[in-house]
Order: sequence, then C-alpha cells, then structure tokens
Amino acid sequence: DARVRGQTGVVSERRGSYPFIDFRLLNNTTLSGEIGTKKKVKRLLSFQRYFHASRLLRGIVPQASLYLLDEDYLGQARHMLSKVGMWDFDIFLFDRLTNGNSLVTLLCHLFNVHGLIHHFQLDMVTLHRFFVMVQEDYHSQNPYHNAVHAADVTQAMHCYLREPKLANFLTPSDIMLGLLAAAAHDVDHPGVNQPFLIKTKHHLASLYQNVSVLENHHWRSTIGMLRESRLLAHLPKEVTQDIEQQLGSLILATDINRQNEFLIRLKSHLDNQDLRLEDAQDRHFMLQIALKCADICNPCRVWELSKQWSERVCEEFYRQGDLEQKFELEISPLCNQQKDTVPSIQIGFMTYIVEPLFERWAQFTGNTPLSENMLNHLRRNKAKWRSLLHKQHSSSRSNDHSGQVTGSQEQTLNEEETP
Repeated sequence: DARVRGQTGVVSERRGSYPFIDFRLLNNTTLSGEIGTKKKVKRLLSFQRYFHASRLLRGIVPQASLYLLDEDYLGQARHMLSKVGMWDFDIFLFDRLTNGNSLVTLLCHLFNVHGLIHHFQLDMVTLHRFFVMVQEDYHSQNPYHNAVHAADVTQAMHCYLREPKLANFLTPSDIMLGLLAAAAHDVDHPGVNQPFLIKTKHHLASLYQNVSVLENHHWRSTIGMLRESRLLAHLPKEVTQDIEQQLGSLILATDINRQNEFLIRLKSHLDNQDLRLEDAQDRHFMLQIALKCADICNPCRVWELSKQWSERVCEEFYRQGDLEQKFELEISPLCNQQKDTVPSIQIGFMTYIVEPLFERWAQFTGNTPLSENMLNHLRRNKAKWRSLLHKQHSSSRSNDHSGQVTGSQEQTLNEEETP
C-alpha cells in the first residue's frame, strides 16, 4: 500500500486503483504512528474513548486560557454575556475576547443562568472539564464545522428556548438537553460530508451502515465524553441512560437528509393544531425542530455575520472538492469552486432549506419579534446574494464579450502571424 499525506492532514491508502481515505477523526495526539492496524482503528471509534483515550485517567486536567486574558478583554466578554439573548450577538467577536474559548465560556454562563448547575447538583470543576473536552474535540482547522459554529448554534438555541410558546413548558431536563445537543451536535466533524465518507469507504460509513454517519458519530463521541468526564455519574442510571438516548435523538435530527421528514411532521402538527407541549414527546419534537433551526440559522443573522458564515461553509465545500479532485473522485455538488459560486449556493440553500423551516417555526411561535426579525434578515440577505449573483453574471458576460474576436479579426491576426 502506498501512503500519501496531503496538506489537509488526510492519509490515503491506495488499494488497487481506488483511494481509501482515512481521517484521524479523533484528534488525539497520544496515538503515535500511522493508522493501519485494526487495533489502532478501533481506538478511533467513539465508544472506545473511555477505555483508550481518557485524559482524566492519564491525570491530565485540561485548562482553558480564559483566565489568562487581559482584564479589559474579560470585562468586554462579560458585557457581551449580559446580552447573550440578543439575536445580533457577535460570536466571532466573543470568540476573540475569550481567546478561542467561546464555547466553554458560553456554556458555563448558560448553565448558570438557567439554574442547571444547582438543579442537577453538578460539580463545577467536572462541568468545566467536560465543556473543555467538547470544545477541544472540534477541529479548529475546519473553516465552518468548528467550536465557534457550535457556540453560535448554542447561542441561537438559548434564544429559541426563551420563546414564550416553548419556554412556558420546558423542564430543566429539556433545557439541559437542548444546550448540550447544540454544543456537541457537530463534535469531531472531519470537514467533509457523508457522501464523501461513503464513497471513500471510510470505516465510520461502514460502522453506521451509511445512515446518518456523521450525526451518529457526533452523538457517540458526546456520550463517550460524558461517561469519561463522569459529569452525570451521581445521577440514577436510568436517568443518565434517558439523557444519552434523548441527546442522540436530538443530534440525529440535524441530518439534512431528514429535512422533509421533520417539515412534513411539523406542518401536520401546525395544521391540525394538535401539539401538546405538556406532553414530553411533543416537547422533544419541538426541541428537535429548535435545534434544526439553530443549526442552519446563519442566513437569518445580520448580514455582516451571515456573510462570514456563508463564506466559511463554502470554503469548506471547496476544500472537499479539491480533495476529491486530488484523488480523482467525482466532485460533489456545491464543492466545485469553478462552477459553484457562494451567491448561488446560498440562494439555493435559503430557498429550499432555510425558508420552509423558519416559516413554520414562525407559525409555531406565533410570529414573535424574534421570528419576524429572523425572517426579515433572511429576506434581506437573500436579496443581497441575488444582487451579488447578478453582478457576477454581468461581469462574466462583459469579460466574455471583451474577449471575443470576430471572424475578420481572427483572419487578420492569422495573416499577421504567418511568416
């Protein structure tokens, strides 16, 4: 087998003429050498984390660098947290002010604000360690699927949990599940999508039988970290088992391939007016919808934030396309930088994915100020992308026209070049 390591940190094993691309999905520096043996591959699987990769068992306590920051920066971060429920919250600025610890800092604050630490009798040191583990298992080299995205989704989830239609019925368990699922919903994301893992015969695709591959991995990784940290070890076993299963149900709902399934069910509930939020099952369904909204809410943010997220996600798409081209694979939809422009990708995403979901969410909430605000941003942002797309087309036509040579001009040029 010939092995090739590219700039992306991907290891390729050529078996015959077909490339098998194996990602170091669990970014654990304690594993030395290349991945080749079955034993080493098993160490990458999320359910093996507790036995093979425990930071705590090695006696290493992760330390966040938040408290090493300048007092002025800490003051600004604290000020921002006082407005964490505002929709124009700038997660990029907050991440800079916390020295890259936006997810840990945000979670500590929200667990305190919602009274979860007291209600579940959580040990603060253990809680902080768990949050650091989650944050560290995101890949900072991903332009989009990184810890800042997780923090952004968590902040959005906090906003949705405060919507009166939902907030009036939520239990502390619902709130904790919602925040944990938001924070960990993309943990250990490799920066490529499910079809890529399937066509490169990645072991995770085989493990989860090509169904919700990434989402299953995010969930199992989260459970591994929960057990490793022993955050919930003081709770009855049946309670922790229920939390683990509900976390899985929430995270698996973020699979974009299940979008229509959830939209049809939500539409049916709204049309029939049969949602009973006193019922735990209906509350859980709406938590799934809230997480789905939080996960794709970027087009509903103010333009300055929305544009940054759009460029980041497209950059991640293009990196996948470059990788596919490098290994002579068919380039996936939206991943061809030469054909798929940021405006065209965003317009399609808004039209077919975002708008239908957020229109139903607004219907559920009763068109609250937040829902109206999000829809207004969505429409304005879509109009801006349409304008940018029009300018691109106009520029392209202009370049084509200026580059054209008429038949007579071509004949003259040929004659001049003929000796």
